[in-house]
Amino acid sequence: MSETTLVLSAEVREALDRRRPVVALESTIIAHGLPRPRNLRVAEELEGLVREGGAVPATIAVLDGRPHVGLDKAELERVASDDSIRKLGHRDLAPALAAGASGATTVSATAFLAARAGIRVFATGGLGGVHREWTGTQDESADLRLLARTRITVVCAGVKSILDVPATLQRLETLGVGIVGYGTATFPGFYLSSSGEAVDWTVHTPEEVVAVMRAQDALGGAETALIVANPVAEADQLDPKVHDRVLAEALGESRKQGITGQAVTPFLLEYLMRRTEGASLEANLAAVRGNVRLAARIAAAL
Repeated sequence: MSETTLVLSAEVREALDRRRPVVALESTIIAHGLPRPRNLRVAEELEGLVREGGAVPATIAVLDGRPHVGLDKAELERVASDDSIRKLGHRDLAPALAAGASGATTVSATAFLAARAGIRVFATGGLGGVHREWTGTQDESADLRLLARTRITVVCAGVKSILDVPATLQRLETLGVGIVGYGTATFPGFYLSSSGEAVDWTVHTPEEVVAVMRAQDALGGAETALIVANPVAEADQLDPKVHDRVLAEALGESRKQGITGQAVTPFLLEYLMRRTEGASLEANLAAVRGNVRLAARIAAAL
């Protein structure tokens, strides 16, 4: 991707030129994941947390057919308030650029653009993965294949718990995507501190994460990602019993209504938020904050 296509903010460009730490942030949570005006406040808060950790935030979005890496105040406000902002995965980038469209980037699009800009660390809430009942639908997030061919370190709270976590972990293993648990021997459950699934490797400091990143680079081979699975604090997680009960209700309701394909995930997430009276959203935000803080520390240790 040429420099004329990729638009780096002056702050991000200077940081990369001077080899200062930079953390990529997605914009879908701003445009489509939170109610207004809280979405803008959260976006500004997350960028502030990156700065507090000694790194430069690079929120990524596509504006008027140009992929932006790092947004100024007006651009951030636009992403948070413009009803025409679309939701863009990696596959949507080329059509969006060709059409001059504007959109918020998902995990796959953000990871791709961040890596093309030379950013090594990306913080998000949770990854997409293999959907439940995948044997019949073959429904799998584009995040997985993108991470199998993109050299970036993604700090996240696991995959969304509405998905098939064991199948997702098996798929990541097949694709050769490395996973380390940060201070945990079990894979996080997004809203929950643990999914109950074991991870093979555990690290305890940002420096240990950086050592794994450097070993990846030294080995060469496929340009795969590294997932740093950072659990939400137990005090901030959604009550596990409430989570399991409401998720079962949501899955049953989605089947009853015949909801399929791309409509399933937003339906389930909205159902959880409504039935938990916003508690699932607060757990999500707590996880994102923790991931952003850790990502800044990892970037600063590089």
